[in-house]
Amino acid sequence: MDRSVTIRLKRAYDEPAASDGRRILVDRIWPRGLKREDARIDRWLKGVSPTSALRKWFGHDPARWDEFRRRYFEELDENESGVAELLAEVAAGTVTFVYSTRDTEHNNAVALKEYVEFRLGRS
Repeated sequence: MDRSVTIRLKRAYDEPAASDGRRILVDRIWPRGLKREDARIDRWLKGVSPTSALRKWFGHDPARWDEFRRRYFEELDENESGVAELLAEVAAGTVTFVYSTRDTEHNNAVALKEYVEFRLGRS
């Protein structure tokens, strides 16, 4: 992977920082109770978030994590335009994938970071 590419992860409710770079919301739904001006989101890429059906099936159940990742990666593989848009954002410099769930280890942003890093490693 290109060493100049930095992808960070941060909850939407955590304080934005200059070190975040471009802040990209990667959830399909806007974070509850968060004002847009407070979030300081540069891009909202709903198109690279898991489908509603997959998100509901997963339910943030750690026991379903591996299968969630597999299904989500399949969705991403079928979403060439959304992934290309995201890869262009990542290639432009430091980005932070912003998400709203409390679980910091088993969420779509963690999986998406893994997917993007793999894709960049292949190219």
